[in-house]
Amino acid sequence: MTKPIELYYWPTPNGWKISIALEEMGLPYNLHLVNIGTGEQFAPDFLKIAPNNRMPAIIDPEGPDGAPISIFESGAILQYLARKTGLFYGATERDRIAVDQWLMWQMGGVGPMAGQAHHFLKYAPALTPPQDLPYAKDRYRAEVARLYGVLDRQLGRHRYVAGDFYSIADMAIWGWASLWEGQQQTLDDKPNLKRWLDEVGVRPGVQRGRALAADRRSNLQGDRKAQELLFRR
Repeated sequence: MTKPIELYYWPTPNGWKISIALEEMGLPYNLHLVNIGTGEQFAPDFLKIAPNNRMPAIIDPEGPDGAPISIFESGAILQYLARKTGLFYGATERDRIAVDQWLMWQMGGVGPMAGQAHHFLKYAPALTPPQDLPYAKDRYRAEVARLYGVLDRQLGRHRYVAGDFYSIADMAIWGWASLWEGQQQTLDDKPNLKRWLDEVGVRPGVQRGRALAADRRSNLQGDRKAQELLFRR
């Protein structure tokens, strides 16, 4: 019997990548909540697993050669789980190259840029004192729009992000793109992105992964302690 993977998680777009992947792949897991709003990501035991003090992270007790392995960085975890299961990575080497490049596009583009959009559009103006910075707001709003335009054009050519097969690249991007309203984006001119968001969003594994600990998501705009921990360290 497969031993459960230990999942270190908080309900954010990066956390959803791994909860969705585990649900989609049918892998058993034990949940360990890492409350980033109270500083649990800085605990010494967690830093042994994730030295960059970011979640998600996993420990697989049945890693390579049967030995346990811990992994941090959501993209690396997705690649590992796809290789481990042989699922959601495409059928050919060309497929895997396509998956990898769109996964890296998310890691280097959508995640950081959408994260900055959230920060400057939602959180910075709620700080004490308020940091309402029009240049930063315009900069990241526009860059997210550009990236979603790239994604819309790709999805006009293919059913899914890396081709006509569902993959870990879709899992990586969906959580961030599903929050388009908070990034002050529009889907009116992005019909392919809207179609894909809806199609991926009704998958049972995606719904289960997205719902994991959903009640623990907090409103950072009103949580001064969390702001201090997340934005001033």
